[in-house]
Amino acid sequence: MKLVERARRLRKDSTDAEYRLWSHLRAHRYGGHKFKRQQPIGPYIVDFVCFDARVIIEVDGGQHADAARSDSIRDARLAREGFRVLRFWNNEVLENTEGVMQRITSALRAPSPQPSPTGGEGGR
Repeated sequence: MKLVERARRLRKDSTDAEYRLWSHLRAHRYGGHKFKRQQPIGPYIVDFVCFDARVIIEVDGGQHADAARSDSIRDARLAREGFRVLRFWNNEVLENTEGVMQRITSALRAPSPQPSPTGGEGGR
């Protein structure tokens, strides 16, 4: 299955936590920031992304408890692309939505990380 088709399916099959978070982020509701959900970036599909602020939000269920290594590799690659990755557990979104939104607000206000220059310092 192609990445775009998989992203469409993931949008249809969102978890309760993803729906709750999306209700706060969609339609420029969150401080005028535009978020997209289940968005392909490189070889990955991220749960939510704000391209302007270079912030990615991942909402993880129990299956991610065993995927810590692959998640950290993925996060590192996205960081090299200039994104800040925030991860929240499903239950955290459902039980502490306000706290999650405060962390997202802090990330949106912080200066966006810059990717490493591909040619190195002062590339010719």
